[in-house]
Amino acid sequence: MEEDEFFGEETFQHYCAEFIKHSQKIGDGWEWRTSKDCSDGYMCKTQFQIKNGTAVSHRGTSAHVQTCLPMEEALEPPLDDFEVMQTTTATEVIKYEYHVLYSCSYQVPVLYFRASFLDGSPLALKDIWEGVHECYKTRLLHGPWDTITQQEHPILGQPFFVLHPCKTNEFMTPVLKNSQKINRNVNYITSWLSMVGPAVGLNLPLSYARAAFQDEGNVDRQGSSIEPKSLEEL
Repeated sequence: MEEDEFFGEETFQHYCAEFIKHSQKIGDGWEWRTSKDCSDGYMCKTQFQIKNGTAVSHRGTSAHVQTCLPMEEALEPPLDDFEVMQTTTATEVIKYEYHVLYSCSYQVPVLYFRASFLDGSPLALKDIWEGVHECYKTRLLHGPWDTITQQEHPILGQPFFVLHPCKTNEFMTPVLKNSQKINRNVNYITSWLSMVGPAVGLNLPLSYARAAFQDEGNVDRQGSSIEPKSLEEL
């Protein structure tokens, strides 16, 4: 993506299509949804986490709730059924829904999410703030309403939390400039989501970054850009 390229909705959907294509390869659960009432769509994923922030995946659930564990936990042997049952009954499991939409006002992607316990009761904004990653808490303490707010989902019309997009251009511009400087291909959605997602418990596997580099290699070999599947085909 060129430094001065206009990040319109078509560009947004292009990067989402590439992102979802890789997600399908690794079973990471991201998908594209459209509204019955309009042509607008969004990228979404559902996952479950225990209250202390560790992502969990239950046997019998779909790939849509599987996520990448932190490295030290990924190296531990997998739990058997009895241990999983003990873990989930001894702690509070939270269901997170993550939605990535395009903001026409800010002309950038926006992360909407909501969280609830397994009995359906939603988490309060205070609980969401308390669960923010330590790296982000300093900024949150100085201005929580500039970071996480509760708004109506622009497509679903339901209450969601949202990471405010007012600073997105500010922190993404150096990323795009650096990638252009070293002539390296980047997926805007991958770069952006890897920076904002951890604030609310959403971590991306490293293979997303490797996929962008592989696409770059394919472009060099083929002498032309790769055309990802359309969102309708995905």
